[in-house]
Amino acid sequence: MPFSISRRSVLGGAAGGMLAAGTGLDAASGAEDALHGALPRSVDVVVVGGGLSGLVAARRLRAKGHTVLVLEARGRVGGRIHNHHLRDGSTIESGGAFIGPTQDRIAALAKEMKVRTFKEFTTGKSVYVSKGRAQTFEGTVPSIQLGLLAPDALLLQSRIDNMAKEIDVNAPWNHPKAAEWDKLTLHEWIVDNALVDGVVDVIGAWTQPGFGSDPHELSLLFTLWYVACSGNASNKGTFERNANTSGGAQESRFVGGSQLIPLRIAKALGHRVALHAPVRRIVQGNGHVKVVSDRGTVRAKRVIVAAPPQVVRDIDFSPHMPLRRQQLLKHMPMGNLMKCDAVYKKPFWRAQGRNGFGIALDGPTRAVFDNSPPNSDLGVLLAFVGGDTWRKYGLETRAKRRAAVLGGFAQMFGDEALHPIDFVEHDWNQEKWTGGGPVAVMGPGTMTSFGRSIRVPHGRVHWAGTETSTYWTGYMDGAVRAGERAADEVHAKLR
Repeated sequence: MPFSISRRSVLGGAAGGMLAAGTGLDAASGAEDALHGALPRSVDVVVVGGGLSGLVAARRLRAKGHTVLVLEARGRVGGRIHNHHLRDGSTIESGGAFIGPTQDRIAALAKEMKVRTFKEFTTGKSVYVSKGRAQTFEGTVPSIQLGLLAPDALLLQSRIDNMAKEIDVNAPWNHPKAAEWDKLTLHEWIVDNALVDGVVDVIGAWTQPGFGSDPHELSLLFTLWYVACSGNASNKGTFERNANTSGGAQESRFVGGSQLIPLRIAKALGHRVALHAPVRRIVQGNGHVKVVSDRGTVRAKRVIVAAPPQVVRDIDFSPHMPLRRQQLLKHMPMGNLMKCDAVYKKPFWRAQGRNGFGIALDGPTRAVFDNSPPNSDLGVLLAFVGGDTWRKYGLETRAKRRAAVLGGFAQMFGDEALHPIDFVEHDWNQEKWTGGGPVAVMGPGTMTSFGRSIRVPHGRVHWAGTETSTYWTGYMDGAVRAGERAADEVHAKLR
């Protein structure tokens, strides 16, 4: 399909895989089971960060017989995974939401936690908007709408897949052309290789929700590696698997919302999770580590840090992290992303024979899809506002942004979209302990200059978090894989 411009093709994974004002912990929150009062004086392992990756690491280490403590800065667990409850009690996600083929580790974990999935709604026509004109299409965008853009995009997608196949997901910096590809932005490569103008705008509708960034902010090598990561040890990553709904990363969501998974892990860990405990300092010496948090100091044999790169930079390490790793974190900014959801009494677009998915080459609704919860009469339209679009609309007043987003929905689905019963939004740039979304990105030169340090332990400190995964980085599956890897590293040292 031409550059995978199928229904949901532009969602990119991290946005779908990782972003409405949330409600914090669920009714079965695990908050009542979390540690209150004084922290323990010592444990085998302290895990910094109560997102999915940190919780998975703690759970795995506990199963291996080690004592653990998770220190979470927020008053909830889940990190970039966050549910929002609608007025009828149904749930949508403010953060990571999707699961698809080859995402084996999150699938296995969800099954263990007894969290079921449901398929995304895909029946009907999608909408494409260019220069204020809306047109419907089925499956892929036909050439009558995009002119020469569709075949050109297909050619570029094929080239991206072929280049990504050559990437070693464990060490992309070792590719013979790594330095050459890392000097270029994705935008520069597209301009150099596209046959017609306008393809950059189409691909931007993938990168804005998927990375919270635009093609001019992304290294070509980083992008190729990201695509290469969209698989597993038996299946090479492809652009189509990363971007699509059916057969792709946005194929399904979780019944009850994705945050149910970390909530249930935290509930099982109970008093081994401490909330409202931001870590300020990590001090190594004399065969142990001291972790200093706002709720007290804990001594450990090993530490796993499972927090976004920009949050890690705020921790004072003694001794200091190696210069290469400091520079890596400095050059891995979070993307800019928010989710805007309009809630309606019913999914009226389905009666029009439309599936709720839309692409716009400008305006606030670059990527729109049906975000309706299962087992509910309510309909929900979701717009990702990311990258340059966030820099324009994310900085507006809420009233102006609401009007602009609803106007974009109306352009795609008619004036009924102007009258929701509720409008919820969540700006991940305003999350102090995340600093943006959906994922940290690498610009030109970062991967070849500093990337080798991404998983290298700093003494007794080990690294988790979805950005450190070699498969499905930026997704929930990557978070699980990274947590498992870090736990295994630590277990090997403690045996």
